[in-house]
Amino acid sequence: MTLKNGTNHYFSEKPKAKPRFGLIQTCIRGKTFKFLTASGVFSKKRVDLGTRLLIKSMILPESGLVLDIGCGYGAIGIAAASFNSKLHVIMVDINERAVRLAKRNIELNRVYNAEVRRGNLYEPVKGMFFNCILSNPPVSAGLATVKAIITGAPEHLTEGGTLQIVLKSKIGGKRLQQIFQETFGNCTILARESGYRVLMAEKPRKNLGLNTRH
Repeated sequence: MTLKNGTNHYFSEKPKAKPRFGLIQTCIRGKTFKFLTASGVFSKKRVDLGTRLLIKSMILPESGLVLDIGCGYGAIGIAAASFNSKLHVIMVDINERAVRLAKRNIELNRVYNAEVRRGNLYEPVKGMFFNCILSNPPVSAGLATVKAIITGAPEHLTEGGTLQIVLKSKIGGKRLQQIFQETFGNCTILARESGYRVLMAEKPRKNLGLNTRH
C-alpha cells in the first residue's frame, strides 16, 4: 500500500524506503522515554500529538493484559507497561520494521512486562482476551481498517474491558464515534486537544439475572 505521493505506506508489511534511523527522547506523564525510530514507520521525528494525547489520558487497569494494536515503534504500549508493572502489554503491528524497532525500544526503556508480535490487526492475538485495548490507528490505511479495530474489539475484551482510540476529530471523528456506540452501546470522549480526540468504550458486563428477595 502506498501513499498518494508514491512513498511507502507505514501500514505495509515490508517498507521499501531505505531505513534512516533516529532517536527520540521525550517526557510524558512525568516519565522520560527514548525511542529508536526509522523511515517507513509512522512519525519517526517525534512522538506525534495523537499518540501523546492517548498516553496522557489513557485509563489503565490495575492489572491484567493490555493490547497496543498498530503499535509502530512502541510508544503507547511501552508507556503503558512502564506506568504499571502489574500489566502485561502485547504490542502488534503488520510492519516488520516497526516490530523490530518496538522490540529494541522495550530493551532501551528497560521494560520487562511487554512483548511484540507481528501480524495484521487481531490475528497475532487470536483467542486472547484483554482488559484494555489501546490504539493510534493507521487512518491513512483507510477508515475500513479503523472500523475493523473497533468492531473486532469486543471479541478480544474481558467484561468491563475498554477500547481507547485516538483520532483526528476532522477525519471520520463523528462517524467513528457512532461506530463505537453501535458496537459497544456506549462511548466516552476522554480528551480533546490539538484537533484530536480520545474515544473510550467499555464492554458491558453480563447481567447475572440475580433476583433480590425482600
